[in-house]
Amino acid sequence: MSTTKQDTGRSYHLQCTGEALITANKHNKPSDITLFGSCFCPFVQRVWIALEYLDEVDPYKKPAELIEVSPKGLVPALKLNTFTPPRGLNESTVILEYLEDLASSTTKRTLLPPISDPYARALVRLQVDHVNRALVPAFYRYLQAQEEEKQIQGAKEFVDVIEGLVKLFERYEAETDCPTGLWREGGELGLADVMAAPWLFRATNVLIHYRGFSLPEGSHFRAYMEKLVNYPAIKATCSTEGLYLDSYERYAYNRPNTSQVANAINAGKALP
Repeated sequence: MSTTKQDTGRSYHLQCTGEALITANKHNKPSDITLFGSCFCPFVQRVWIALEYLDEVDPYKKPAELIEVSPKGLVPALKLNTFTPPRGLNESTVILEYLEDLASSTTKRTLLPPISDPYARALVRLQVDHVNRALVPAFYRYLQAQEEEKQIQGAKEFVDVIEGLVKLFERYEAETDCPTGLWREGGELGLADVMAAPWLFRATNVLIHYRGFSLPEGSHFRAYMEKLVNYPAIKATCSTEGLYLDSYERYAYNRPNTSQVANAINAGKALP
């Protein structure tokens, strides 16, 4: 249930803080790829974890340059400056697939098992599908719920979808030998980790503060969360707690027209 007394009217932040600000400043110069984002947006963070390059914008004031690469004006969006004229991509899942393909011919790093093991890759995609279809909308339904009964229901649903993700991690561990994913002992960062990390991280601050949420028990899950939030590429894209508490107050009190995501949850529609 809610642990705060009233909506104080705090607004979202326009600039990242802490480790995220240090990382953004390191990359604050022209590059082949520009990422348009917002400092609190989890959809942006999942791309930033992979890219670590940010051109910060106010997501509710759409600059013309953003509209050029993202027709809906939604972040994240990429501007690809190697093309003449520059080209653009939008949608976080599409951007991550593009970065994966790009890395295959450049850095050779990957968030997926090797292409020689299509079954392992398919299991990771099942994890990713669960994150997008279940975990992400459950997070917003829980946070935006106003009645105590719906908050209790939202907490149970969110725990259930986390446990569903854990089962998919355990299946992957049991059925493959590929060291992809932080769930496996000694595993490397995987695509499902990147897809889920922004919301799991916000469960440790936003949901605890506004809903008194308790993460699922279990030593393996707690160890996974410890590795996840402290993984260098993830930690480098996280701001200080105050930024998230301020920026998500709008969701916690379900203010009208908070965002297109919030509106979709309220209407019972698919996320934009």
